[in-house]
Amino acid sequence: MRGRPVSHRARRRLPWLLLACILWLPAMAQAQPPAPPRVRLLATGGTISNRAGGRLTAAQLVELIPGLDRYVTPEYEQYSNLASSYLTLDQWVGLTRRINELFRTDPGLAGIVVTSGTDTLEELAYFLDLTVHSDKPVVVVGSMRNPSTLGYEGAANLLDAFRVAADPEARGKGVLVVLNDEINAARDVTKTDALRLETFQARGYGVLGYVDRDRVTFSRTVLQRHTAQSEFDGSTLTALPRVDVLWVYQGASGDLIKAAVDLGARGLVIAGAGAGATSGTQLDGIAYALEHGVVVVMTTRTGSGRIAPFRSPRAVPSRGPLAGLTPPEFDDFIAGEDLAPVKARILLMLALTKTHDPAVIQRMFEQY
Repeated sequence: MRGRPVSHRARRRLPWLLLACILWLPAMAQAQPPAPPRVRLLATGGTISNRAGGRLTAAQLVELIPGLDRYVTPEYEQYSNLASSYLTLDQWVGLTRRINELFRTDPGLAGIVVTSGTDTLEELAYFLDLTVHSDKPVVVVGSMRNPSTLGYEGAANLLDAFRVAADPEARGKGVLVVLNDEINAARDVTKTDALRLETFQARGYGVLGYVDRDRVTFSRTVLQRHTAQSEFDGSTLTALPRVDVLWVYQGASGDLIKAAVDLGARGLVIAGAGAGATSGTQLDGIAYALEHGVVVVMTTRTGSGRIAPFRSPRAVPSRGPLAGLTPPEFDDFIAGEDLAPVKARILLMLALTKTHDPAVIQRMFEQY
């Protein structure tokens, strides 16, 4: 069957229509919105994955997030799938090496999200804060309820984490912890409640920002050294030395401190009472540790407050963490500043991969 013949007028219009299409198509291509930023999920496990009958994989976690494609182009990989307390220090080292490798080899990657169990989330986040050598966002996220529980908040937390990792304003702020619509600095945040959703708080410092319906907002930044400005390069890290935390309580024995030294601890963190007081025979144990070349850091068990360095050897103090120590020992005793004991342990482990000089380690505690 023959079609209708093309009129003379239509034939005259064809070249102009063709020219218009040639000119219009590039404009159409330019008008297409750019693809959302690429963000990669590194799943390690934790409550956020701990579904009854089997743990959710990285792929399944991404599938749970409604509307994710509006904000990011998601990627994912399964680093591990364990409760956070079962992750080893060697796995921490492997994780920071992997993150550094991704940023080094994939310049188009906007940011990284890491899932973690909440029990040790603050420790992992601070470790990454000190060892990831990039100013691109790394966001650590978890959930307080598991996927089989009514009110599971994991998908909402993951969506928030992806949005923060993709946001240009998150660059240069160090590793971030995102739960419950709040953005906290890895250095400052701690888990404050065993069960409540609002458990992660930065006592005395406040949140960095919020994840709201319309956008991500920041109200402050972090002044201490971290990530790209850190002297601890996770891409070259191979192992971490043993550092133990010893708690101060009434009538505590220094024998536990001596035992830690004898069992191979290269550093000790003392979670002191108040502004760093010890009890019982702990000072004898600390002196034993110092005599054996073990680095000792004093912190506070109170949850906030700063342990200031004691720099003057003119008099032996009668109170505080240095009470009873002789002047030559002052230079070997590290003040933990405002770091919580578990975070002071992480900084001390990394410091001991570089030096045993007390003055240098004290400088690190003042800067990080």
